[in-house]
Amino acid sequence: MTTEHQEEVGTAAARRAADAVRERLGVHAPVAAIVLGSGLGALADRVTQANRVPYADIPGFHAPGVVGHRGELIRGLLGGREVLMLAGRFHMYEGHSAQAAAFPVRVVHALGARTLFVSNAAGGVRRTFKPGDLMVIADHLNLMFRNPLIGAAQPGETRFPDMSAPWTPRLQGLLEESAKAIGVTLQRGVYAGLLGPTYETPAEVRMLERLGADAVGMSTVPEVIVAAALGMQAAGISCITNHAAGITAAPLDHAEVVEVGARAGAAFCGVVEAFVSRL
Repeated sequence: MTTEHQEEVGTAAARRAADAVRERLGVHAPVAAIVLGSGLGALADRVTQANRVPYADIPGFHAPGVVGHRGELIRGLLGGREVLMLAGRFHMYEGHSAQAAAFPVRVVHALGARTLFVSNAAGGVRRTFKPGDLMVIADHLNLMFRNPLIGAAQPGETRFPDMSAPWTPRLQGLLEESAKAIGVTLQRGVYAGLLGPTYETPAEVRMLERLGADAVGMSTVPEVIVAAALGMQAAGISCITNHAAGITAAPLDHAEVVEVGARAGAAFCGVVEAFVSRL
């Protein structure tokens, strides 16, 4: 990667992007930035007093190329609190670098967010998981073999972030407390991030199981690494949309991922709204 490309997705570029949309969004003091994964976009409809900017209008952003990702940065109220919402993400398997995939995190940080909540659709590696389960992410495995911090150190970011607790324990507890309050059961586990775009083979899923993964997907990890470098607190939920390959004989299909995510949407939306109201 060239120095020029690093600059395009670094701190200075994030500040320029934030300045380009701050007034249009009407940003004041967001308590959190929320990233919506495949099939989980219904939460965007719960935002009130919303202002929206298409990704195409934000310097350094890309239009998502995956079904289930709207491609909007939203500012509004959720649970009575001001939030920023990234309705969709761009993935490394679309040809983006890890730095570019995590760039929106730098932008929402430049807009004032200090808490990052991420969501994703994931395959269930743990054999007791079933489609529709919601899993609090307690830790992750970076099996993408890419790191968004490679390159020149960015101003204001830790060069060697401590990753002993990238998923803030206090926020994990708050998620579980919020779910309990509305009668939703949450699982807890380790998310493995792989590059994609292929789903995993049965042999790879057996490997992930032995490595300690409970769920597997193709996103999220670069975002949380950048959040750690920026000193942001982070929390996240994986929606288990299917059994990973080899757990059952059923073939894997992205349309099913989106459909199950949509079905689990009510519980997911309720938990996140209750969580934000407690921040």
